[in-house]
Amino acid sequence: MKIFARISWLFATIVIFSYLTLMIVLYYLVPRPYSRKISAWLIRLTTFYTVDIEGQEDPEAQMFLINHQSDLDICVMETISKKDLAWVAKKELFDIPLFGLVLKLPQDIAIKRESKTSLIKFLRDAKDRLDKGRVITMFPEGTRSTKGKLLPFKSGAKTVADKYQLRVQPIVFMQTAKYYNIKEFYYKPGRIKVIYMDSFMADKSNKDWLKDLRVKMQKVYDDELANNPSHR
Repeated sequence: MKIFARISWLFATIVIFSYLTLMIVLYYLVPRPYSRKISAWLIRLTTFYTVDIEGQEDPEAQMFLINHQSDLDICVMETISKKDLAWVAKKELFDIPLFGLVLKLPQDIAIKRESKTSLIKFLRDAKDRLDKGRVITMFPEGTRSTKGKLLPFKSGAKTVADKYQLRVQPIVFMQTAKYYNIKEFYYKPGRIKVIYMDSFMADKSNKDWLKDLRVKMQKVYDDELANNPSHR
């Protein structure tokens, strides 16, 4: 059984990296964001994932905040949104061969943690992407959380949202690590649920809104897990 699971994971991983390579080629052939969205759809279809959506994407949203569990999360988000997403990722990822190009070519945003200089550049880059009509898209936890509990949110999301008074929409992904987990060499096809929460305007006078949002997103996650046994 373990051997079969590893073979399945290897298949999915090869598929994902093959279509990431295709995305790099397509970037020079089709306008952004179609290169990424075409590749994301091919990954989703050939790895046999379907997506159930609850709620609606706010057409006026300027920032998406998503809980992060799996490398599938970006792929899923790109297939359910027609918007030109500007992903925020730690700078180290931009230096990885192949994957770095996947982030650099579409002009995603690199951020170096615990760096004031990087924060200034982050604010400048975010403004540039917003002016181009893109939606700042972040995993506020800063890394994957695979145990069902959202990690504390990093302050960068609040800093940018407060600075530019953005309309923020939180999005909850259910159990994506259950379907693809690169650290545990695990993959299985299935139905992934995505829950759009109500959007809101960032309020810099409320210093705790990001912490409060984490609590609200965790409640949505827990309630869905409790009421839908298929996620377990």
